[in-house]
Amino acid sequence: MMRTAFESSDERLAYVLLRVVVGANLMMHGVSRMIAGSGEFAAKLVMQFAHAPLPAWSVWAFGLVLPAIEGGLGLLLLIGLRTRAVLIAAGLLIMVLTFGSSLLQDWATAGTQLIYAAVYAALLFLCRYNGWSVDAWMARNQ
Repeated sequence: MMRTAFESSDERLAYVLLRVVVGANLMMHGVSRMIAGSGEFAAKLVMQFAHAPLPAWSVWAFGLVLPAIEGGLGLLLLIGLRTRAVLIAAGLLIMVLTFGSSLLQDWATAGTQLIYAAVYAALLFLCRYNGWSVDAWMARNQ
């Protein structure tokens, strides 16, 4: 069956809407934690993981850098710059976060994180529809 320009346009529109929403969500996770203070977030994380088999210093260090990582990845996803690499990085990040939630036996949070993992995987799988992005703009202007 031959695909029409209209169908292709709808696929690109659906992709950009999902990419932008997920990017804004991830970016705001980081931004809101940075506004509250990365040290404050890290301290809460250390308390949350007090009984987990992880050294407190590693939880503290992770808590300090996580907001910047989330903010940066979210911004890049929002604008569609280095989309494939960002989605791979976000997938690896959610893997680490799911590991932490599982250590705490926080299955509700781990379940939510599985939804994020599925959305990152879907966006990566459908990256060919990433027509409205900085990546596509750069490819057209080479």
